[in-house]
Amino acid sequence: MKYELSSNAKCVLNDSSFIKVRDGWYARLGRLFEGTDESEPVVWLNGFVGYSADQSLMFSDPERWVIDCLEVLAENVEKAADTEKFVPLCLQDFVFGVHFIDSIFGCNVYFEYDQWYNDPLPGEVGTLVPPDIDNSEAWLLTRRMIDAFVDADVKLPIFGLPTVASTLNVAVNLYGEEILVAMLNEPLKAEHDLRVINDVLIELHKRMIPLLPAYQTQPVVPAGRTQPPGFGQICGCTTQLVSPSVYRDLIAPLDEELLGVYPHGGMIHLCGAHEHHIPVFREMKNLRSVQLNDRAAEGLEDYFKGLRQDQIIYLRPFENMTAERAIEITGGKRLVINA
Repeated sequence: MKYELSSNAKCVLNDSSFIKVRDGWYARLGRLFEGTDESEPVVWLNGFVGYSADQSLMFSDPERWVIDCLEVLAENVEKAADTEKFVPLCLQDFVFGVHFIDSIFGCNVYFEYDQWYNDPLPGEVGTLVPPDIDNSEAWLLTRRMIDAFVDADVKLPIFGLPTVASTLNVAVNLYGEEILVAMLNEPLKAEHDLRVINDVLIELHKRMIPLLPAYQTQPVVPAGRTQPPGFGQICGCTTQLVSPSVYRDLIAPLDEELLGVYPHGGMIHLCGAHEHHIPVFREMKNLRSVQLNDRAAEGLEDYFKGLRQDQIIYLRPFENMTAERAIEITGGKRLVINA
């Protein structure tokens, strides 16, 4: 069934004054990444995410879900006029949460205790085969959401892609600790499966990028991680589980390749103790930003000193790393704070 956005919502979500503010913030972020914005180096970012009163529509009627989200964004459009902080209006595809890819590979994915989980695959490491993307529920739902978003013909909101994650994150979801053991004891088997996973992730990004306008496309969690158009994102949560040499030799080349799908490279999300990888992060030419929250934020000073000058830090403050402390450490340089 085709749903129509209300005439008022379509009008305000195409209002040129709000689009001008959004594009001004994009330009500001662009100058930050280029190292040419010295007047007010800190960017404050706090997007607003549209939602449906019935979030289950994401699965049962994704077209209706998209329209519901856009109507809520239209009701809150004044937030996008903020010139003190960047408030992008966002729609976030969160099909199966961080287990989107696991579902495509055939895992049993289920919702419990307010979040998504998956059961590992039954096969052994080294036996992974490419999945049938075209007939997977996760992909079909995402494609319907994207098509509905494009059909709505509104130019202001940003579409947050599903959690394509990263090769190591997905591998640990699929196999648990077995993939970590295999990387040490049976590296050829591990490399085979990591290659299969990364090829699928690359394929999915290559499918989605042409479907959406660049200025309305962001990877997952754009409310706190929006970058200039043309930047991608990977999830580095599980990198804390591996040594610097394992990451450098087996994982970093795949992460580089995945980020290289985007014209300007992109971001790695970190939420644990990953500081031992900073020397490798520094050498990754396609890694243009790191996003730090929770435990990772405590290492802000190490990241600020250890990364390149053209690598930007996105920080979500918390009690152990406040915004004030972050500005004191960095002098406000190369810093985007999730307000």
